Amino acid sequence: MTVQDIRSFNRFYTNVIGALDYSRHLYAPYTLTESRVLYELAHTEKVDAADLRTQLNLDAGYLSRILGKFERDGLVERGSSEKDSRRRRITLTARGRSTAELLDERTRETVGTLLTTVPPTDRDRLSEALRTVREILGDGRAAPHPENVLLREPGPGDLGWIVARNGALYAAEFGWNADYEGLVARIVADFAEDHDPHLERVWIAELDGRPVGCVMCVRDEAPGTARLRLLLVEPEARGLGIGNRLVRACIDFARGVGYREMTLWTNDVLKSARSIYQRHGFVLVGEKPHRSFGADLIGQDWKMTLHRTAD
Repeated sequence: MTVQDIRSFNRFYTNVIGALDYSRHLYAPYTLTESRVLYELAHTEKVDAADLRTQLNLDAGYLSRILGKFERDGLVERGSSEKDSRRRRITLTARGRSTAELLDERTRETVGTLLTTVPPTDRDRLSEALRTVREILGDGRAAPHPENVLLREPGPGDLGWIVARNGALYAAEFGWNADYEGLVARIVADFAEDHDPHLERVWIAELDGRPVGCVMCVRDEAPGTARLRLLLVEPEARGLGIGNRLVRACIDFARGVGYREMTLWTNDVLKSARSIYQRHGFVLVGEKPHRSFGADLIGQDWKMTLHRTAD
């Protein structure tokens, strides 16, 4: 990513905006900036000029001229703020609200027309790309909440997502090579081709309509034993307790269908994951140095009892 990349995108997007005919049709007789001010006034209760200037990052003199124009057009009224008499509160008149609604309707129609040019198969990609830009550059949205996280069964494309994100994240965070992605691909392919839905399951953690985590419960070679595999949580979704919820779901499922034990294999560098396993009752039962995925690692076997057998 370079400065030129961003400048190039800015020019491209400016051309897209221009193609929507903002200046001559969409917001006429107002400019784009004037319409932004009108939009904020229509969607914010009891706003004053100082707050509006901060929200829109506008020069005080420029904003004052815009509000003066709105006042002459009968769109707004200005009065003293209830909290501070030195500040000026701005409210829309009935005419101003009607104008804002008209502009909003035009915007919806015009952007809707633009979306008709995007093939249905590309709309999810476009939505994800826009969301990514907002998250990385920041737009003041509220932080995600744990209650907004949904655990669900995998849908179309989710198994491929598990492979892709495991490969990308472990390469970025630990420098592992493509051998690890190949291992994950084989695990996922085996599950997709042949699994017992009564005894084996995959969970996807979803936040704001997109996958942010996963875990898998499959039958182990040892009788009566389940194996936990492929626990993963996206970096931007960490700290919401998603890893704990995924592991708890896996344990509860395994216990519910009658497994006596649950086992897993991990590596010592995965400290956050190991902490979650310990918290839920897994015990380290063995470890062995190995070289895999382009790195020197210490593999670890963990196990927990789900149902105690009678003596």
